[in-house]
Amino acid sequence: MRIISGKYKGKTIEGYQILGTRPTMDRIRESLFAQIQTFLPNAVCLDLFAGSGSLGIEALSNGAYSCTFVDNNSKVIQVLQKNKQKLNIQEPCQIIKQDYQKFLNTTNQTFDLIFLDPPYHNLEITKAIQIIEKRNLLNPQGLLICEYEEEEILCSYSLWKEKKYGSKKIKIFQR
Repeated sequence: MRIISGKYKGKTIEGYQILGTRPTMDRIRESLFAQIQTFLPNAVCLDLFAGSGSLGIEALSNGAYSCTFVDNNSKVIQVLQKNKQKLNIQEPCQIIKQDYQKFLNTTNQTFDLIFLDPPYHNLEITKAIQIIEKRNLLNPQGLLICEYEEEEILCSYSLWKEKKYGSKKIKIFQR
């Protein structure tokens, strides 16, 4: 898998082959990042359910200030650390092995962009959104970016954009 734009463009990352992960396809990432490009400069990002880290790394590649990667899979954490070293990522980033609910319920940080891309069929997006809303983890004018397949998403933020890519869907909410 390759980073598609920005300063890390063309660099390959690992993680697409890890059992339980489902990296965002290149054409979806390209379309998504074209839509949110004006929100990226100096953004503080959260890549929840990080998997390969492709969304957070793409954000850093395109000018985000920092990214926190959270995943509960030990193999994913190893791959994320390896990708960080391989790309020589200089932007501030944290890689945290933790259940998403525990992280969201204990973090004191707020974010400009939050990527929610859980393994399909887990139906965790709405649960995550409820915690994010309750704890005010999304900064004013921030974006909540959800990639999903089947789940019905409940969110009190304004739906900003929505797009379907075959069976995959992206919904972007703005606070």
